[in-house]
Amino acid sequence: MRSCAECGVRVEGDWIRCPLCGAALQGPAVPNPYPTVPLRFSRRRVLRALTLTSLGVIAASFLAQLLFGHDAESIGALRSVWLGVVTTWLVVLMAISKRRNLAKFIVYLVMAAGGVSVYWDFLTQWSGWSVTYVVPIVCSASIIGLLITVRLIRMELADYVVYSGLTVLLGLTPIVFLALGWVGVALPSVICGALSIAVVVLLLTLRGGAVRHELAKRLHL
Repeated sequence: MRSCAECGVRVEGDWIRCPLCGAALQGPAVPNPYPTVPLRFSRRRVLRALTLTSLGVIAASFLAQLLFGHDAESIGALRSVWLGVVTTWLVVLMAISKRRNLAKFIVYLVMAAGGVSVYWDFLTQWSGWSVTYVVPIVCSASIIGLLITVRLIRMELADYVVYSGLTVLLGLTPIVFLALGWVGVALPSVICGALSIAVVVLLLTLRGGAVRHELAKRLHL
């Protein structure tokens, strides 16, 4: 059985690093005594939630166009909502098809979308639309996708911890840009930050006690 020299614990299964401190394990691996529990979810419920959420976001974008004007800049910014809808679908479908490395996929997705938009903005004489609209919208859409995933798919406790931290990171990114003065319109960044706080509170409400216990165990508190 493998053991951790740092924690002094023995670990069953095919772990390579200690699940508590992350240090490399020593010794031979033994089979995990617990069976692998498959994902339990209703594909119909997931698709229905995705469709209704997408329709709601699209309807809200059309309503915003009616309320806030029809100039080219505002319509172009609101069309970025479609990128958010695509991001939400990608996050949830990725969670269904391959639950592992979902957090890494979301980070790569946000970095790719943000990097391409920032570079495009730079090539077109920099107006700031990338950090003002695209980054907050992609981050917000990823948070919504995570919320749908957690609510409709049975997740392990460790996933709650990872997704809660990722939600905080996604919410802070536009706020940092706003604090640095890179953002022309504050509303998208503020909405993303508020959405992040609301989702984290909801995640902690669903399994708050267990999540706090898991965090205390991981942080040796």
